[in-house]
Amino acid sequence: MRPHKRYVLLIVFLYTIPCVWASVTHYSIPEELKEGSVVANLANDLSLDVTSLIRRKMRVDIIANKKYLDVNKETGELYILEKIDREHICNTKSTSSCYLKLEVTLENPLRIFNIELEILDMNDNAPQFRRDSIHLDISESTPAGERFSLSNAVDPDVGSNSVKTYHLSESDHFNIEVQTGRDGSKFAELIMKRNLDREQQATHHLILTAVDGGTPPRSGTVNIIVNVLDTNDNAPLFNESIYSVKIMENSPIGNLVIDLNATDLDEGSNSDLTYSYSLYTPEKTQETFHLNPSTGEITVRGMLNYEDFKIYDMEVIAADKGVNSLSGQCTIKIQVEDMNDNHPEISIKSFQSPVSENIDVDTVIAVVSVSDKDSGDNGVVDLHIPRKMPFKLRESSDNYYELVVSEPLDREKVPEYDITFTVTDRGSPPLSDNETMTLQLLDVNDNVPHFPQSFYTIRVMENNAPGTLLSSLSAFDPDLHENQYLVYFILEKEIVNTSMSMLFSINPENGNLYALKTFDYEMEKDFLFHIEARDSGSPPLSSNVTVHIIIMDQNDNTPVIVSPWRAHGSVVEEKIPRSTDKGSLVAKVIALDVDSVHNSRITYHFLQVTDATLFSLDQYNGEIRTMRMFSYKDPRHQRLVVVAKDNGDPALSATVTIKLSTMETAVKAHSDMTEVPMEYDIFSDLNLYLVIGLGSVSFLLLITILVTIVLKCQNTKPSIAAPPSRNSVISERNSTIADSTLVSNDAYWYSLFLAETRKGKMVVRQPVPKGSRYIVSSIPRSTGMSETSGSAPSTLQVWNDTMFLCCINQFNVIFYFNSGP
Repeated sequence: MRPHKRYVLLIVFLYTIPCVWASVTHYSIPEELKEGSVVANLANDLSLDVTSLIRRKMRVDIIANKKYLDVNKETGELYILEKIDREHICNTKSTSSCYLKLEVTLENPLRIFNIELEILDMNDNAPQFRRDSIHLDISESTPAGERFSLSNAVDPDVGSNSVKTYHLSESDHFNIEVQTGRDGSKFAELIMKRNLDREQQATHHLILTAVDGGTPPRSGTVNIIVNVLDTNDNAPLFNESIYSVKIMENSPIGNLVIDLNATDLDEGSNSDLTYSYSLYTPEKTQETFHLNPSTGEITVRGMLNYEDFKIYDMEVIAADKGVNSLSGQCTIKIQVEDMNDNHPEISIKSFQSPVSENIDVDTVIAVVSVSDKDSGDNGVVDLHIPRKMPFKLRESSDNYYELVVSEPLDREKVPEYDITFTVTDRGSPPLSDNETMTLQLLDVNDNVPHFPQSFYTIRVMENNAPGTLLSSLSAFDPDLHENQYLVYFILEKEIVNTSMSMLFSINPENGNLYALKTFDYEMEKDFLFHIEARDSGSPPLSSNVTVHIIIMDQNDNTPVIVSPWRAHGSVVEEKIPRSTDKGSLVAKVIALDVDSVHNSRITYHFLQVTDATLFSLDQYNGEIRTMRMFSYKDPRHQRLVVVAKDNGDPALSATVTIKLSTMETAVKAHSDMTEVPMEYDIFSDLNLYLVIGLGSVSFLLLITILVTIVLKCQNTKPSIAAPPSRNSVISERNSTIADSTLVSNDAYWYSLFLAETRKGKMVVRQPVPKGSRYIVSSIPRSTGMSETSGSAPSTLQVWNDTMFLCCINQFNVIFYFNSGP
């Protein structure tokens, strides 16, 4: 039972003595320590077991303050929990000490330790003034040495960290004296060391700086604005003490003479001024001039006459409105000047007009004199003419001037000049006078006629009526009168022994160009000549222009059917075997049109046909072919009417009627015109026998002639061919082909050959220069011999019973025989 009692006693003892108080422990730390900073190790300082701190629930309590510190139960260190601001904790400056009281409590057993933590002041606050600026109003009459109190600066820090002294920015008029109050605070007094002058400096700006005693020291500033109050200590002053003014006579009433402007450096009523005449100003002057008492303006009140009074003298006083009024005065001398009331005069002594436009430079045109009745500068005059004129003035003697030509004149640019002579004096304001003369220029023939174009192309439709107006070729000559009158000529030029004046005519007065004949496109394509325009000057001038006349084609030529040949108005009869195959060439219609390419395009069509299913016609080459073989039902005679139509507008046409007769004889039909032509209709039965007989006999003779002609052509040099001309083709009257017919297709030649040889004619294909067309010449059988001009020299003999064609070098040679009368 005894141990149990001790336990109870222990309990009683614990409750009888609840805690044990230790002595107070002191620590000192500066304010503003960072959070987490260690203040002290309480376990070491209080001799506590570090390992038991957690078990004994060690804690720190701050009396009457928020919890700025705490203890680390693992190490026993007292550390900063929140930054401490001494000025916030101890906001009174009655004492320089500031403490935080802490209680450290441990349980099991319970122990309480008292700790005093002294917060040491840091210089973390700068001195501050209660206001941003200090305003002082000081009269400029305040004597030097006067003192003015200034509000002091406040520093929350204590001790040496509080305000220690004051400094004033540099000033010529002020300084400060630092004083110490009963509580030890520092304040400053402003002392005026020199008198102030508002007129020199109305405001003074100073900076007062408070500095504490910390390390490093901190400071605060305040602006001191000193406003200097005015006193009436300045008298009004004029800009000048004596004024000299000039005024023209006859100046209007109310005209400003002078604007007096006195200044007073004071302000307010001390600077308000009043102007007045002094007692020494004559009554006549005061009656002639008015003085405005408020503005100081002096204006004209009466008439000014230079002959009555030349000079006016006056004294003007300016007084301020201060309590003790101050004043200033000036003297004004007004001089009346003579007025420039006489205008200068100008007189034209000589003026030459009109003059020739080719007048020489520096030639005198006019003589002018000037004068002015005024004196001085009012009588000095200057004479001038407008600028940018080809003239200049040249002074010849006193107030005499010559007008001379300075640049070449051109009447075509400027036909006349209005020359204004202006004379101006040198008065103020200047007076002037002027006189205008007109100079006219006489024309000189110095311009050649000018055509609007250098080359004219005129298109004329053929078949025009003689006298048709082709164009108006008018030229322009900028000269005048006879120098401008133009006469037009056609410069003579012969074309094929024909003069241009026989083809064209031009109106010599207006340049209208006319055609004198009717042109034929098939004969003439164009003309090129010159037209001259000549004026009537002396000597005459001329220019010419090139005219190109182009003859335009009309569809005025009806197509001519050249194959198959037939007498005029007769029917062409052809014979073909009934056994002719399908597609065989029966006949070929060839038509020629001498119009231009566009109008001469020929197309062929059936106008009438006995059986449309039997024959076909190619619309472009005129070939008539069988579409099928003949049957026993087909009639023996077939009638075909073919129309050849050109491409003109309106189209022209020609027709040919072909009467086909079928034969039972087996004559081989040819399918292509380029092969040996069918001659069943050329030769009769008798002729056929004769040809066979003569062919055998003449074979050797034919070979001999051919060889002889070939050798002759090779040995003979061809003569120079003349240009192909329509007149170079020789044709007989009874030829069925028109002279000068142009052909270019070999098929045409073959058909022509077939057509013409039936009538006993010889067809010659003549050579022409490269790029030209062929020339067809039709020579009747009765002709013994003919020549074609422009071809190589050759002689074609035509016999009565036998004819042949040959081609040697550039000729095509075709032989055929025909016997008959």
